[in-house]
Amino acid sequence: MKTILTTVLMTSAAFADVITDWNAIMLAMINGQTAQAQSRYGAITHLAIFDAVNAITQDYKPYLTGITATPGASPEAAAAAAAHHVLRHYFHANAASLDTDLVASLGRIPDGAAKTNGTNVGRAAATAMIARRANDGSATVMAYTPKSGIGFWQPTPPAFQAGGFLHWGKMAPFALARTDQFRPKAPPPLTSNEYKRHYDEVKSVGSTFSTDRPQDRTDIARFASMTSPTNLWNSVAAQLSRAHGMSLSENARMFALLNMAIADAGIAVFEAKYHYHLWRPVTAIRAGNMDPNPNTEGDPGFSTFIPTPPYPAYPSGFGGLSNAGSYIVERFFGGNRHTITLTNPALPGVVLQYTKIRQLTDDHADARIYSGIHFRFDQDAAEVLGANVARYIKQNHLRCARADQCGDSDEDDDQE
Repeated sequence: MKTILTTVLMTSAAFADVITDWNAIMLAMINGQTAQAQSRYGAITHLAIFDAVNAITQDYKPYLTGITATPGASPEAAAAAAAHHVLRHYFHANAASLDTDLVASLGRIPDGAAKTNGTNVGRAAATAMIARRANDGSATVMAYTPKSGIGFWQPTPPAFQAGGFLHWGKMAPFALARTDQFRPKAPPPLTSNEYKRHYDEVKSVGSTFSTDRPQDRTDIARFASMTSPTNLWNSVAAQLSRAHGMSLSENARMFALLNMAIADAGIAVFEAKYHYHLWRPVTAIRAGNMDPNPNTEGDPGFSTFIPTPPYPAYPSGFGGLSNAGSYIVERFFGGNRHTITLTNPALPGVVLQYTKIRQLTDDHADARIYSGIHFRFDQDAAEVLGANVARYIKQNHLRCARADQCGDSDEDDDQE
């Protein structure tokens, strides 16, 4: 997940509401932040929106207790005010444009007590969420001293940056009981045939001048390097919400679960990354003749198609966050029969179209291997981690006030 992240553009149907409007505003506002920061802002914004709307509709169990609403308050005003207040707090430089957006949102609502009371509820929910996350550890940057020896992460070319985001795995989760709650099992031993198989794959398709990387894999590798999981899955969810005609209350819950799952998957991923300290493929392949596996052939000149992010490999960050997002989206909209179109202004001529969620997740799993920055087993472990985090959150948070109320899938299968 790179620091510079650009906006995914989405095609949409005619249906829209204040939540999808402010979701788009949020994505524009967090554009250019790190993928990790984007996931946190997404969760804070949408949990504030959820609690504001839900205080009025009372369709679901709240995230934070104590948010109350005057009967008849406008949930649309509450949603807009909550999003505005959160984003204005974190993005002071954009206060004027956010104020303009709020005026536009509230201008669609008749003046009166309902609008005033809804706005007050939104601000109260946002204030409570900001206070909840004020000391969550996201700002407690920690220096990392790499472990020495074969198999351990080392700074990677070309920048050789120090290991980053050590603190992210120690940050307070939004919903998980512990940051290591779904830590994956250890990666395959360097001496194993499994390790050799995955080593050979990334060596073949992930190098700068690989002749084994087809154009479509080159396109998806470049696309994923410019797109965060928060941006990707919020864009997908907004398209599907419009296509399915979700209600305001349903959207409030769906986007809150989606962003909470992505954020907590990110926290869990970084806890695991700095537990295992696994080297990146570029380090492994350059040192292939020195590792304990006699079947790995090294290449001291190996370079990756996409620059390697500055932290350990296992499990994949994009894989964990992305699969948390895909789990929530599938539970609300199903896995098949979709019309999803993704483009990026930085990649003119590249249009990604999907009818199945699995197609999209498979593409983005491939992207990290064809970029040269991950082994396939990094992605496999991350996929399980992300699904487990999202499943836990879906089963235990923002549940329906009445058992027969929710139409989305709330299966209670065990974590993998």
